[in-house]
Amino acid sequence: MIATADVGRVAAELIQEDWNGCRVVELEAAHRITPNEVAATFAKILGRPVRIAAVPRETWGSLFKSQGMKNPLPRIQMLDGFNEGWIEFEREESGPMKGKVSLEMVLRGLIEAGVERRTPRMV
Repeated sequence: MIATADVGRVAAELIQEDWNGCRVVELEAAHRITPNEVAATFAKILGRPVRIAAVPRETWGSLFKSQGMKNPLPRIQMLDGFNEGWIEFEREESGPMKGKVSLEMVLRGLIEAGVERRTPRMV
């Protein structure tokens, strides 16, 4: 997981650098984020309990299709790769670049944006 603000910041930094050839830059959050951490952060922000529940793998295809995805297989394969640990960053010696935006900042921003959309505005 990585905040889109971190993606934009790193992209802006990279296009200002001088280099030649093909370059791969790996970027991830400051630390790996667990579902429990997401639930705990939502609970902190919302001031009420939040719990996580695993979605059974056998329902993923129909769930993704119900959300408008025409071919959910690639997404399912990607999720399997993360869950089974065979999708991993390649640059082990130097490691990926780390983001700076915290999970709490991202979730607060999403919640505030959602509230703004639902709040009538006076013009």
